[in-house]
Amino acid sequence: MSSIKNPLAAILDSNKFSVLNYQGWLRNLKIVLASEKPLYTLENTPLKEAPADASPEELAKLDKWWDDELKARCYVIASMSNEMQRCFEKTEYAAGIHLHLKELYGRTLGLRGSLLSRSSMTSRMHDGTLVHEHGFV
Repeated sequence: MSSIKNPLAAILDSNKFSVLNYQGWLRNLKIVLASEKPLYTLENTPLKEAPADASPEELAKLDKWWDDELKARCYVIASMSNEMQRCFEKTEYAAGIHLHLKELYGRTLGLRGSLLSRSSMTSRMHDGTLVHEHGFV
């Protein structure tokens, strides 16, 4: 049986996570995970054990969750630089990695982005200068 690689996964291969590209990397990761169906595992962690009174349907659902969790975690770890992989290789769940990165880089880059946006929106051309000097064309 041959395995078929998700063609969208190439996005992650060419855009490995680094501190400077968190927002773009997360957007690409979500695209790939959505196409593979385990996107929901980035927000929640599965139960460690099935309840003793779990029905066969609940057990099947939990097994699927664990399969999706493993797939999501593998995508997350594989799409990082080697240094970042070492930092998170012992983190048990994709959701744990996501939460940690969100806490570290989510707000900082958002603030930096808004400052850059404000700076570009309030900058003005000086009289007598060419548009080409400002890189707009």
